[in-house]
Amino acid sequence: MVTEDELKNDEDFDDIVEDIREECSKYGVVRSLEIPRALPGMNVSGVGKVYVEFADTADCQRAQAALTGRKFASRTVVTSYFDLEKYHNRHF
Repeated sequence: MVTEDELKNDEDFDDIVEDIREECSKYGVVRSLEIPRALPGMNVSGVGKVYVEFADTADCQRAQAALTGRKFASRTVVTSYFDLEKYHNRHF
């Protein structure tokens, strides 16, 4: 959903997080949001993906229905469910 270059600058990163949190909050309570960033000399999985945890399943389903196929910076949003245990352990 986002490019590695878009995540390099801290201010840009914070703006992206804020924009995504604001948009997702339209569909329910956002419990947490993770956007993995590349680290020099480290292989970080999940870079370019956005992970959003909603307070309940119904909120998640509303967001998925509304956001799938939308455009973000000329890229199409693709959504899927992710294992909650892997998410909490940051195994992206």
